[in-house]
Amino acid sequence: MSKQTLSFQAEVAQLLHLVTHSLYSNPEIFLRELVSNASDACDKLRFEGLNNAALFEDAPNLDVRVAFDKEAKTITITDNGIGMSQAEAVEHLGTIAKSGTKDFMSHLSGDQKKDAQLIGQFGVGFYSGFIVADKITVESRRAGLPAAEGVRWTSGGTGEFEVEAIERAARGTTITLHLRDDAHEYLSHWKLKSLITKYSDHISLPILMQKEEWDAEKSEYVQQAEWEAVNSANALWARSKKEISDEQYAEFYKNISYDQAAPLAWSHNRVEGATEYTQLLYIPAKAPMDLWNRDRKAGIKLYVRRVFIMDEAEALMPSYLRWVKGVVDSADLPLNVSRELLQESRDVKAIREGNTRRVLAMLEDLAKKDVAPKAEEGADGVTDVVTAEDKAAAEKEAGKYSAFYAEFGAVLKEGLGEDFANREKIAKLLRFASTTSDAVSVSLADYKARMKEGQAAIYYITADSIAAAKNSPQLEVFKKKGIEVLLMADRVDEWAVSHLHEFEGTPLQSVAKGAVDLGSLQDEAEKKAAEAAAETFKPVLDRLKEALKGKAQDVRVTTRLVDSAACLVVGEGDLSNQLARMLKAAGQQAPTSQPILEVNAEHPLVKKLETSAHFDDLAHILFDQALLAEGGLPEDPAAYVKRVNALLA
Repeated sequence: MSKQTLSFQAEVAQLLHLVTHSLYSNPEIFLRELVSNASDACDKLRFEGLNNAALFEDAPNLDVRVAFDKEAKTITITDNGIGMSQAEAVEHLGTIAKSGTKDFMSHLSGDQKKDAQLIGQFGVGFYSGFIVADKITVESRRAGLPAAEGVRWTSGGTGEFEVEAIERAARGTTITLHLRDDAHEYLSHWKLKSLITKYSDHISLPILMQKEEWDAEKSEYVQQAEWEAVNSANALWARSKKEISDEQYAEFYKNISYDQAAPLAWSHNRVEGATEYTQLLYIPAKAPMDLWNRDRKAGIKLYVRRVFIMDEAEALMPSYLRWVKGVVDSADLPLNVSRELLQESRDVKAIREGNTRRVLAMLEDLAKKDVAPKAEEGADGVTDVVTAEDKAAAEKEAGKYSAFYAEFGAVLKEGLGEDFANREKIAKLLRFASTTSDAVSVSLADYKARMKEGQAAIYYITADSIAAAKNSPQLEVFKKKGIEVLLMADRVDEWAVSHLHEFEGTPLQSVAKGAVDLGSLQDEAEKKAAEAAAETFKPVLDRLKEALKGKAQDVRVTTRLVDSAACLVVGEGDLSNQLARMLKAAGQQAPTSQPILEVNAEHPLVKKLETSAHFDDLAHILFDQALLAEGGLPEDPAAYVKRVNALLA
């Protein structure tokens, strides 16, 4: 066949633009694709060679070779795989997104598909070479054809390509990239080796490069004739768990996360079913500094049949688990999958759900082991024996969940609003401080186990800090009656807990919303006394409402205060004062709602209102002090100071 100039399919210009600008946002991805295609060609030969050993000719050992020439400004990727005939070169290289692998797989059936283990698609991936090259030359000969039937394919990626017959002794394919001026950084042994290690380290056959040695006379590294493998050719996650030590797991985590600290836990599983994939997921010991950066990309590494696809595949893990590190290797996704396609794929949804369940299960396991076991005396008087080995193992695990929660607990709470399917599991993993424990260690299950007889709700309060929550006047009646209240001080708490209405059948109730109702925990005498006080105090309440018009939507006598004069609460359906302040601080619009002022009719300052000549000033001072007590600031601090000074004088 003489040299022929042929045209690409009509859509070639548009598709080339898509490949080089949209599908591959990172230019270095070209090497991953071409090495993947070379590996695919070797896998095809290995499979066809099962029935026709003659296809291996005199080169049974399969490999991929990567070389570069600084003077010629070229990179070559050579494989001794199945190769292409002239017709195949025209068909597969003349049509973008035409996949030789896809055609090959369509002829297989049953278990052959699994046995073939073909990786790569000879189509869009091949054209990624034009990201860095202004000309690509492909020379190939199909296994089993004579040397005279080699083929050379050449194109500048502008809409046409040339094909001609050549003499080629070697079976397989050589792709030569003539680099653009802005891509000369790839003419480096170190650069190419690092990309192979990053993207193709786990290709199952050796990837070879020529050795380099320092030449003192030339003051530079010089390529040698000897070739060496630059990939490990063995994916850690593809190996059996029995073959991998804890040290190897920890070292792999450090390599993929750039974290020097060992992980708290990991889970390595092969998932089979409608969607097949391998997952190796890690729980870090420390949160990254940019954990709360909204623009930060996060996710786990995605591989498809051991070929690296994406560094931060957000679609494989929900946002509230964005701190999880690890690898997912799918057997079902296409190699040219994009972030957009990931969002729409059913397989990805199944992987995401499986990853979520696995991470939550790891956290549940850590939480169970958070306290080291102690020897206990049983009913028969015999002390249970805890061996030294068991004790050491338990002590190693004890405290891990507390350490995790200190770093990532606030992010985990986001799951209450984002992941309805797993809300109950997430709720069980939450930990809080409470009026009985300053440590953030109280679970909702712990709280329920300590609830007083007749208590109908799980009580909580949100504030800017644990200290502010613990000293809030709204807790006074709860402290008096010995009722435990959860103290929530994370910025996300107010939003997160709004999505958790109950826990295992028991409702959650904010002590700062609505009228306090302790149900059977408040005796009839107290209720009648409160009603009588409200009736007696009605004239003062009416005057307070008038004085605070525009500040408070209502003023009422409270049953929640013991020592304080007043406090602020909001209606059941209203936004809390703390959340409103947070939204305003973030520059967001907050619904306008006025709080309710509750006053303690037994407090001396409140009693003084009835006879005070400074009623209005005292009313405003009561309101502003209640606002200060919950972490807010008076609307007019100067006016507040002036009123206080006038009364003091």
